[in-house]
Amino acid sequence: MKYLIILFSAYYMLSCNSEEKIAVVGKSDFQKRMNAEFKDATKTPLTKKDFKNFKGLDFYPIDSSYKVVATIVKTPNSPIFEMKTTTDRKPLYKKYGVLYFTLHQKKLQLDVFQSQDIDVDSIYKSYLFLPFTDNTSGTTSYAAGRFIDLRTTDEKEGTIIIDFNKAYNPYCAYNHNYSCPITPESNHLNVDVKAGVMAYKK
Repeated sequence: MKYLIILFSAYYMLSCNSEEKIAVVGKSDFQKRMNAEFKDATKTPLTKKDFKNFKGLDFYPIDSSYKVVATIVKTPNSPIFEMKTTTDRKPLYKKYGVLYFTLHQKKLQLDVFQSQDIDVDSIYKSYLFLPFTDNTSGTTSYAAGRFIDLRTTDEKEGTIIIDFNKAYNPYCAYNHNYSCPITPESNHLNVDVKAGVMAYKK
């Protein structure tokens, strides 16, 4: 009996240590999902070297003022074009519309895009791609800009919510082996967007 108690205690301690190692940090569901992906060896964009030392991404403090309601003006007649990337790859996109919103008393706008590649999985057909740069780009956030995922189903009566707290870096910020879209110059915001994922520090 004494042997079984010792064995159980050892098992319990190992289990606790294991749970500690895989604990996912984050102050929101978005942050926890991001860190979980980066800690998963089958999904992480990190290099093997960086993966070994990875503890968690750096985020700006969550700030509800960076969650805004934007008016969407659709552009159904926009032409399909080749999006520039960090490599020779040129995926097909179409401007889905223009988002007009106010952030910290400044009136701003961003173009939002939709992939036109025929090989895109059907589950991503409703996805909208919102890339942007801002005045923190190249300092506290990734120089080439950040992305926000939206969906066509997010639109409600001509409006759509943009939550900059969910802005994330393209994989190229972590590993140069990836091909990433380059944020169009027209999608620069002349404000500091101190929300979402920060620049990656190795």
